[in-house]
Amino acid sequence: MLWYDRPADDWEREALPLGNGALGAMVFGTVASERLQFNEKTLWTGGPGSPGYDAGNWHSPRPDALDRVRRLIDDEGSADPERVAELLGLPKTGYGAYQTFGDLHLDIPDAPAAPAEYRRDLDLRSAVAGVRYRSGTTTHRRAYFASHPAGVLVGRVTADRPGAIGCTVRTTSPRDDRTVTARDGRITVRGALQDNGLVFEAQLRVLAEGGTVRDNADGTVTVSGADTLWFVLAAGTDYADRHPHYRGADPHDRITRAVDAAVATGYDRLLAAHLRDHRRLFDRVALDIGQRMPAGVPTDRLLAAYTGGTSPADRALEALYFAYGRYLLIASSRRGSLPANLQGVWNDSTTPPWSADYHTNINLQMNYWPVHAAGLAEAAEPLERFVTALRPPGAVSAKEMFGARGWVVHNETNPYGFTGVHDWATAFWFPEAAAWLAHQLYDHYRFTRDPGYLRRTAYPALKEAALFWLDTLHTDPRDGTLVVSPSYSPEHGAFTAGAAISQQIVRDLFVNTLEAARLTGDDAAFRTELQRALDRLDPGLRIGSWGQLQEWKADLDDPEDTHRHVSHLFALHPGRGIEPGSKWAEAAKVSLRARGDGGTGWSKAWKINFWARLRDGDHAHTMLTQLLTSSTLPNLWDTHPPFQIDGNFGATAGITELLLQSHLDAIEILPALPARWPDGSVTGLRTRGDTAVDLTWSNGAARRLVLHAGRDGELRLRGALFTRPYAVRDLTTNKDHAPRTEEGTALLAARGGHSYEITPA
Repeated sequence: MLWYDRPADDWEREALPLGNGALGAMVFGTVASERLQFNEKTLWTGGPGSPGYDAGNWHSPRPDALDRVRRLIDDEGSADPERVAELLGLPKTGYGAYQTFGDLHLDIPDAPAAPAEYRRDLDLRSAVAGVRYRSGTTTHRRAYFASHPAGVLVGRVTADRPGAIGCTVRTTSPRDDRTVTARDGRITVRGALQDNGLVFEAQLRVLAEGGTVRDNADGTVTVSGADTLWFVLAAGTDYADRHPHYRGADPHDRITRAVDAAVATGYDRLLAAHLRDHRRLFDRVALDIGQRMPAGVPTDRLLAAYTGGTSPADRALEALYFAYGRYLLIASSRRGSLPANLQGVWNDSTTPPWSADYHTNINLQMNYWPVHAAGLAEAAEPLERFVTALRPPGAVSAKEMFGARGWVVHNETNPYGFTGVHDWATAFWFPEAAAWLAHQLYDHYRFTRDPGYLRRTAYPALKEAALFWLDTLHTDPRDGTLVVSPSYSPEHGAFTAGAAISQQIVRDLFVNTLEAARLTGDDAAFRTELQRALDRLDPGLRIGSWGQLQEWKADLDDPEDTHRHVSHLFALHPGRGIEPGSKWAEAAKVSLRARGDGGTGWSKAWKINFWARLRDGDHAHTMLTQLLTSSTLPNLWDTHPPFQIDGNFGATAGITELLLQSHLDAIEILPALPARWPDGSVTGLRTRGDTAVDLTWSNGAARRLVLHAGRDGELRLRGALFTRPYAVRDLTTNKDHAPRTEEGTALLAARGGHSYEITPA
């Protein structure tokens, strides 16, 4: 639980987030005028209807633009980003931004200026935010939750004295594009964005037990003398994720149905359904690293006192942060909604940083790093649907800009199929993004082993991304290898040919696509073409003059460079192209040490994962400490600065990597356990191959491992547990299995639906 002993003053630093995927709310807990800022994830300016919107595609053909840049790089070795942007870029027009829907206020007359026994909290296991205070002899309570089953935001205000509830409910917005009416206790907010004509509507139904409910001419509702006040809010737009128009039905009817159904259900049953739905996901995983929450210490003071030391209170913050990351992913990514953006689902602005969009050069992908290992596979659906929706506009960009098959998306995108470019010189060109997104989809298959998903969703995205690169790879005159050109290591340096991240991503794509093509039985001619290209592809792995893994094909790395992006380590994480103990892994360590332990919040989160993959749990824990001490706000949101949610998700993924890894086709137990966590347990983590894992350890060694097999097949197991005698028992049949080990890897012939206990003999 997160809790505080005073109301929130600052949206970014202090308010507490609720969400059901599509709807989000930030709870302030102010006494005299409660504020709930709320969002609906499709409320975006820009796109079709916005003047001049072009999806980032060139307005007229540039038949020799790409070749001019390639020749420049071939002749001179590099190209200045400003010059490349002049040749290939395009001013951003009609891109748009994620919008706040507005604020819900409960104005309470005669509220105490200094309430006694004040508490504001967020219970992660119930996903309910609460406020409690005492005025005189009366204790007042508020509870809020965002229900995914009902599609509404719900709130209730109570007191332990009958007739003590009275307030005026109103809404506000920073935009002048709406009308507000009140009728029969229902506040309706309706309008259209001036920028693109997107129709939006919210309905708020206010109900009371006892007392009176009065509609006001100004679109507010006043409740007087009630025992209990409760409300439901639904919101939506006429957005639809269909290229090229991105419009669907008017939202009025579905919002009315959602509100009416929620009211008919009643508060108690709404809460019960919400708890079942949330806990079905949240309760799958439990982490114990020796934490003990100190009594009477609010979360902001717990954070301020954190040092990353040996105290149970420090472990409590780390465990809370892990649980919070899972909570935030559940709250910001549920079936039927857009994926979590740079701020999840929460935004209080009409001009948020970076439009609160989808940056695809790491940030969107990082949002979903923990989704499978942390037991939240259902939360991946919005990303998968979003990537599928990007393919048609991405095919237009691939054809018009590159003359290529397949699909492409660059550095960032919006809900309106922006797959082209803009002209910010150091952050406009990243055609590898489609391949990185396809990696996420293939990883879903590797976790679930669902052949229908592979054939229906992952493989089409993989194959079309591979076709794009088959058509656009360039022969490097230096050595005859195939390289990406022009290539740009994100937000860093000059344009070159064959930067490490470009080559590593394309290689990862080709390997994944070949695997998937064999599994789906795709035609042999395509597989042959792809294999030939893979054989000629520069792998993007080189060791430089000071022992570093090179960021560029030429040895250009500066040992004093501490840039936040460490993009040339993609093959280490999230890729699977560097194995621990290899010469490439040792070079990666050199690069990481040179970059240092600083950076933005998301950069520190990525470094947790890097060091975990390098089997250095203590350095990974150092990065977690850095994140919590210098890149975390009092409400435990990650800060770039400003607030970006990717750091929360990246760190959550990193904690799972410390305890369990499976990217190299084996289940690795405690691969990077920090010394600060000598004793502990975790339940419900998942591995590639459709296996759930429960694990207990003490004195840094695994003492009990339980594997829950999702399907028949051989499980490959690694870790110190298997270097000594061990025992295996099928808990489903209550029979012992003879241990079997080959070259340090334990092999277990598992049956789907069975659970296996492994302990030291």
